[in-house]
Amino acid sequence: MNWKNSTVLITGATGFVGTWLAKDLVERGANVIAFVRDEIPNMPLRTMGIYDKLGAIADGDIISYDSVKRVFNEYEIDSCFHLAAQTIVGVAKSSPTITFDINIKGTWNILEAARTSETLKRLIIASTDKVYGEPVKLPITEDHSLLAVYPYDASKACAERLARTFFTTYGLPVAMTRCCNIYGGGDLNFSRIIPGTIRSIFLNQNPIIRSDGTPVRDFIHVKDASAAYVLLAENIGKADVNGEAFNFGSNAPISMLDLVKKIIKVSGKTDLQPDIRGKGKPDAEIDKQYLSSEKARHLLAWEPKFTLDQGLKKTIEWYAAYFAKT
Repeated sequence: MNWKNSTVLITGATGFVGTWLAKDLVERGANVIAFVRDEIPNMPLRTMGIYDKLGAIADGDIISYDSVKRVFNEYEIDSCFHLAAQTIVGVAKSSPTITFDINIKGTWNILEAARTSETLKRLIIASTDKVYGEPVKLPITEDHSLLAVYPYDASKACAERLARTFFTTYGLPVAMTRCCNIYGGGDLNFSRIIPGTIRSIFLNQNPIIRSDGTPVRDFIHVKDASAAYVLLAENIGKADVNGEAFNFGSNAPISMLDLVKKIIKVSGKTDLQPDIRGKGKPDAEIDKQYLSSEKARHLLAWEPKFTLDQGLKKTIEWYAAYFAKT
């Protein structure tokens, strides 16, 4: 597919993953329209030099259908990546109705605007591995039941069902990504374990682990995640892709304790030690969760390019440059 002929809308473009996706698509020659509610000071779109390369900044609110519809029509969008969401688990738990507005209503606004668009050819909805809830089997495959029960997880599962409804009922060209935990430079949410650990290391502090260190996850570098989004969009139109959800994981699950030890080792600050604060898994978090990406490998020929060690090295280098400027 030649992205040079595409006008691409990215919702959530000011976020961590959205920024890298915008960078990826700009470099592929796409005319990228960033749907933005608030312009955040020092947002990665600016600091990573992408802002001035965008086709436009479209101001609007994802929970306003008129706002979403205007952008689809005004810019004649042919491809849309819907990443806008309230993604912080703690915030979702304390403010569920706001989370439901953004993650569920925002998604049906995107779906309806896409359905009525005369130019839309492909739509990717960003979901999450959290929709599976507490897994019955590991690694998790796409046919696993969606057992989400917490506000964030449940809101994303609802968004998926809506997308499937629009595909089944109206033939909307849509597919969904279920990524494992995404990490990389530009993630300034230091409550997450990887950026939080890296910041602690640069402050010469022992990194804190909120759990007992035993919860297990898998992680993919943000460039691998961005490539997955783009590859899935390029395959929209195939019978075994349309309306489907795809897992994207590393196939290398790791415990939180081993992850923090690995970050310390890669950073070279081996005088530091993990500070384990918890006695079990944190509230509203799943103990063990990691994905099978066999479906993506088989149908999309997708493979992550970065091992965890390679990705962490690049990520630490990014934060080193970032902290040197701040």
